[in-house]
Amino acid sequence: MSDPDAHLLIVDDDERIRELLKKFLMRSGFLVTAARDAAHARRVLAGLDFDLIVMDVMMPGEDGISLTKALRETQSTPILLLTAKGETSDRIAGLEAGADDYLPKPFEPKELLLRINAILRRVPSTTAEESAPKVLHLGAIRYDIERGEMWQGEDLVRLTATESQLMKIFSALPGEPVSRAKLVEDLGRDRGQAQERAVDVQITRLRRKIEPNPKQPQYLQTVRGAGYMLAPD
Repeated sequence: MSDPDAHLLIVDDDERIRELLKKFLMRSGFLVTAARDAAHARRVLAGLDFDLIVMDVMMPGEDGISLTKALRETQSTPILLLTAKGETSDRIAGLEAGADDYLPKPFEPKELLLRINAILRRVPSTTAEESAPKVLHLGAIRYDIERGEMWQGEDLVRLTATESQLMKIFSALPGEPVSRAKLVEDLGRDRGQAQERAVDVQITRLRRKIEPNPKQPQYLQTVRGAGYMLAPD
C-alpha cells in the first residue's frame, strides 16, 4: 500500500510520460508535483521538500545523473532514475551518482509503484520526521502546505475558503504557471470569462495578504499569456 502522506517529484522532459506518471501515482495515493527538466526541478526543490524523486536520465540540458550527483551534495532525498538505457554501465553510473534505484524504460507502472514503495519503506523514520514540516516561505509569510495555514510571524493570516483553495493549487506547483482556465476548473466553477475575471479578483485579494507591495507582486506573479505562478523564496 502507498504512503498517503508521501510527496513525490516527477522530473521528465516528455510531457506525455510526465502526465501519465503524475495521474497514475496520484491515483495510487501520492501527492505529486512534476517538473519538465533539471532547471525546473531545481526551482521546485528550492521551495519544497519531497519524500522521493522519480527522474528521467535523458533530458535536454542537464541530465538526470548530473542532477542526482549535484543533489547528493546537499540532500539525502531518495532518487529513482528512469531511462531508456538499460546497460549495466548506465545503471552503475546512476547508482554511483547517488541514485537509490534504477528502472529501465519501458516499464510496467505496477513495477514502478512497487519500487517506490520499497524505497520509502527503507527510508529511516527519522528522515521522514525531519522532512514532515512542508512549508513554503514567501518573504515574511510562511505557508504550511499540510495544514493549509498561513502565518506571519506568530500571527495566523486568515484566508477565505477560495483563498485557501488557491494556495493549495499553487503550492502543489511552485515555480510553474497555472492558467486562469485551470484555476477556474480546479475551484469547481463553471467555465467562462466571467469566472476567469472572478479568479483575477481573488488573486488580487490574496496578494494583499502575501505581498509586501501587492501592486508589484513578487511571490504570486502574473506570467504573460500563461496565467499565475507562485514563486516562493
